[in-house]
Amino acid sequence: MKDQDENKLAQALQLGDEAAFEALFRRWYEPLCRYACRLADGDMDEAEDVVQQAFVKLWEYRAKLQVAWSLKAYLYKAVHNACLNRLRSRQVQSKYLDFTAQQPDTMLTQPDDTTPELRERFQQALDSLPPQCRHVFELSRFEALKYREIADQLGISIKTVETQMGKALRVLRVQLADYLVTLIGVLSIWKLFG
Repeated sequence: MKDQDENKLAQALQLGDEAAFEALFRRWYEPLCRYACRLADGDMDEAEDVVQQAFVKLWEYRAKLQVAWSLKAYLYKAVHNACLNRLRSRQVQSKYLDFTAQQPDTMLTQPDDTTPELRERFQQALDSLPPQCRHVFELSRFEALKYREIADQLGISIKTVETQMGKALRVLRVQLADYLVTLIGVLSIWKLFG
């Protein structure tokens, strides 16, 4: 694609021309997917998701579009940055899951010696989880299975297990926030005087 053609497409895109957007999409979708796939460790599904999101953002922010060099460079940079952000996010999530796996399961396991109110709130929070998410959580926390064992048992990827556990922990943390604050306070006092 020539520079003049790209400049015309960029101008047309800024004005909301859907044909210009479609031309860009048809021209760059596959090459961007191949590029993103290399950055996503060969995961084509993730690569396609990244590229689709890049095009969605391009369309959403088309009026503010400022292309310094070329649309090609702009799109490749957007995909590159999105892949790096996903990688960072995955690393942070992995570190968090490793950290929570090493912590005592005082709050996020089935409460035995707790008040009836907490047991009821915990059960409500657990019931609010989507079925697969709940099943993954229960296998991890109640049956003490490792992520690999859960993935093998359910026929899903470890990444899916990590995602489902992260979701479960977020939901439980939000729904049991009042109790977590109390628990953290009690644990802090135990550390001071224990």
